[in-house]
Amino acid sequence: MPEPIPLRGTSLHDGVAARLRQMVFDRQLAPGDWVDEKALAAAWQISRTPLREALKVLAAEGLVELVPQRGCRVVELTDDDAQGLFPVMALLEGRCAHEAALKASDAQIAELQRLHDELERFATAGDSDGYYRANHVFHSRVQQLADNRWLDRATGDLRRFLRLLRGRQLKLPGRMARSINEHRVLIDALVQRDAARAERAMHDHLMAQLQALNALRRREQAAAARAAAPDAAATRATRAQRRSGHAG
Repeated sequence: MPEPIPLRGTSLHDGVAARLRQMVFDRQLAPGDWVDEKALAAAWQISRTPLREALKVLAAEGLVELVPQRGCRVVELTDDDAQGLFPVMALLEGRCAHEAALKASDAQIAELQRLHDELERFATAGDSDGYYRANHVFHSRVQQLADNRWLDRATGDLRRFLRLLRGRQLKLPGRMARSINEHRVLIDALVQRDAARAERAMHDHLMAQLQALNALRRREQAAAARAAAPDAAATRATRAQRRSGHAG
């Protein structure tokens, strides 16, 4: 778990907003959770005023929603949200990879290789949490190396929502192995300075994440249906027994 972000900085509510944001990304505040303002204010030894100001910041970013008379809760992304978000991120991150391949220095490409090596280690260990964190660092660094402030702004704004899913697609059996293979293609393209191939590899990598999410959802739905089947069968049997008893 990362160290807590300091609350004191340029302004108290900025520090509070940063810590709340990190809690959302780390799922200490999970999608759908209500924010307990009183408990957080007591734990952090602050008044509720900077906390509420910070929550307004996160609401403006789309990470939480303010519910009148009830408080504030973390946003949950729907399946439709994911279907719309991933293709846009695939385009944006693909362009980041394209520009990074052209602009990054040799030292920066070597840095990306080291970050990829971290991914390899987590994949070998089967550590999905570590892999997710390293993957976020890698993608964020490619975004930075694109060195395009407009691309950085658009990608950064949407990446916040992608992080709400917190690598859920990695729960699909076999997904981490496929993901690291996709990264191998990407890092090779970056090392070779092949901008077009890097863009295509990154785009396909993001779309593969969406496909994995969809497959995971179907798998979970099928499992839920199987779990519900015995209960439904038992209910039908009970009703049949009751009808039989009434008939007798």
